[in-house]
Amino acid sequence: MTVFLTSVSSVLVIVLIMALGYILRKTGWFADSFGGNIASLITKIALPASIFMGVMNNLTRSSLLGLGKGIIFPAIAVVIGYLISWLAVKVLKIKPGRRGIFMNAVVNANTIFIGMPLNNALFGEKAMSYFLIYYIINTVSTWAFGVYLISNDDPTVDKSKKKDHKINWKKILPMPLVGFIVAIVWLLLGIPVPTFMGQTLSYVGALVTPLSLIYIGIVLCDAGLNNFKFERDSVLALLGRFVLSPVVLILLIKCGASLGVDLPSLMRQTLVVQSATPMLAVLPILAKEAHGDVKYATDVVVMSTVLFVVVVPILMAVLQFI
Repeated sequence: MTVFLTSVSSVLVIVLIMALGYILRKTGWFADSFGGNIASLITKIALPASIFMGVMNNLTRSSLLGLGKGIIFPAIAVVIGYLISWLAVKVLKIKPGRRGIFMNAVVNANTIFIGMPLNNALFGEKAMSYFLIYYIINTVSTWAFGVYLISNDDPTVDKSKKKDHKINWKKILPMPLVGFIVAIVWLLLGIPVPTFMGQTLSYVGALVTPLSLIYIGIVLCDAGLNNFKFERDSVLALLGRFVLSPVVLILLIKCGASLGVDLPSLMRQTLVVQSATPMLAVLPILAKEAHGDVKYATDVVVMSTVLFVVVVPILMAVLQFI
């Protein structure tokens, strides 16, 4: 019952903030350009700040170097997830503008806003170091590769034309990934973060979740709730997120155990829970920047967030056998 109430509480907070964005857009508080402004603020400023402070607040040099063998399993699971979702895109003929969104939806999770509080509620502070294993893999996966898949799936770009071979560093090194790299280097060098700098970055980074959810509310308002429905591509993305991702990780952990690489029980449970958390709240924003199907991205984020209430109790029952 506690697990169920925790998941309901997490989802209710998300829904209320999205509803705020919906209502304010509906009543004319937000101009047409406001959504685009939010997208730029989040991806170029707030997210890098959030990721930097997330690393500095939750990792130390010793804990980073000591994560060891546990990081291998989610890393391999992410690679397998990308391969399977890429095959699904080809075989099931998912249309341009949705392909990058679909692959991200299957592989990458909302570890910060939903994953972290849920993990603390289920396992307590003693599982934080295990949570950080998945956080690192998820962050690198999203901003080193996932965002590239979305930007490369821009349906407005004519791929038949001769491409300019200049390196686009903005696509190769998006600002959130830069924030993560700077944080790791800063951490390894042992440089203390000045108090004023830490507080500033923390305040700016705290904008990510509420603004992302408000943006989703704006998109829902513009698209119209009447058009919100479970279609084939949405259902496939949900199956990938809630079934494929945890199953792949569970099988890898079982294979590792049979080969003598056994993980602590709490680490196994933490990694599996994180692998089945809802989709990234920033997916619609990334889709908008790449001229993708923002409505589809919004649908799968909202659906996965709401359905997570049902998924958590099922997942906790499965964990008893892992």
